[in-house]
Amino acid sequence: MYAPEAIIRIERATRYFGRRRALHEVSLTVQSGEMIVIIGPKEAGKSTLLRTINGLVAIDSGRIVVGGHDLGNKPSDLTRIRMEVGMVIQRLSLFPHKRVLENLTLAPIMLQGIPTAEAEAEGLRLLAKVGMRDKARSYPAELTPGQQQRATIARALAMHPRIMLFDEPTAALEPEMSGEVLEVMIELAKEGMTMLVACHETGFARAAADRIVVMDRGEIIETGHPARLLEQPSHPRTRRFLADLARARSCPFPMCML
Repeated sequence: MYAPEAIIRIERATRYFGRRRALHEVSLTVQSGEMIVIIGPKEAGKSTLLRTINGLVAIDSGRIVVGGHDLGNKPSDLTRIRMEVGMVIQRLSLFPHKRVLENLTLAPIMLQGIPTAEAEAEGLRLLAKVGMRDKARSYPAELTPGQQQRATIARALAMHPRIMLFDEPTAALEPEMSGEVLEVMIELAKEGMTMLVACHETGFARAAADRIVVMDRGEIIETGHPARLLEQPSHPRTRRFLADLARARSCPFPMCML
């Protein structure tokens, strides 16, 4: 039986912002169809790592290969990678002056040359997939934050990416709205979408992840199966982070949350 294809290879990636080291010799291999949750404290390097995968942040040294394309090679490879890697961030990012369906169809029409009718049909299918079919003609301001984030996921899927990156996609949402978004992400994982998710939702990681990657101070300090890592972490910094996270969740004041 053949091993799954490695769709992402990161080799000793290092990145500095001025004198601050955001990533230090990070190495990670992601198999096609694998779902990885990245956890760790603030400024651990989680967001920077995700942004290096689609070329939004360049590395200072090391190598990143995505879908057979080396990010260090010609610009055409970088353009191809950005079309194959969808990304959803914490900040709600729909175009406010365009209706939801227009948000979904703009990139396929402009970048891929898809006919308008075909792009709209696909957009409606994707909105139905995330439970938003009835909001196709609404403007973003008419949606709840959770609905906006689900529409953002549908917009990323409209480009038919091979990989989806999620950077704290529920951090700005109330718990009920977070659940709506996480349910959509769990379904994507079940369908075999390759996904890397930076978040603190340990329940989601336990339910959906194939692996958890723990980062701290720009380094990967531990990886493992969710059940093992969440119950019996081997690294002292992982144990400390999970203990801090548990205390924050039990605190009744919003400012306690990580």
